Amino acid sequence: MKFKRSVTIGTTALLVIGGLGLIAACTMAGSNKSGNAHVPEPAKPVDLDRYLGQWYEFARYENRFERGCEAVTANYAKRDDGLVSIINSCRDGGVNGAFRSSEGKAKIVPDSNNTKLKVSFFGPFYVGDYWVLDHADDYTWSIVGEPSGKYLWILTREAKPSAEQRTALVNRARTLGYDVTLLRETLH
Repeated sequence: MKFKRSVTIGTTALLVIGGLGLIAACTMAGSNKSGNAHVPEPAKPVDLDRYLGQWYEFARYENRFERGCEAVTANYAKRDDGLVSIINSCRDGGVNGAFRSSEGKAKIVPDSNNTKLKVSFFGPFYVGDYWVLDHADDYTWSIVGEPSGKYLWILTREAKPSAEQRTALVNRARTLGYDVTLLRETLH
């Protein structure tokens, strides 16, 4: 009986480890090109209470999980358990397309001044990195990336930022070392 239980526990552990490996491999296979080979550390601390709420995606690096998405929004809120809830939504195939959303959760990485989060959209595993690389002092915009430089999002509080703000945000991403020719502006 003891041998059978340890085989079952061992098999379960191998399945979990294998599943994590598969998730990591799929994430890496989704995009082989890094838009920034030297992702900087986040520029300044994040006041989580001011960061929470609704954001509109101004631009992003194209990725498989947002393919075909327009009118993209992200909504962040505190949960009772200390985590952050995430609701990402978009319109599939255009601004008038079918509504699509996904719910996830995030936990703050200790000693990161609230600038780094580990995110999960699939069960108990926190495999995604979410780094607030820079943000406006008044929290009207945010530039979000992760350590590999393959993903980048520029978020604003307004669905359609002014031409001046759009140019400034693209220039800020360039200053952070990102290849801005890979940016795809989101329609709203």
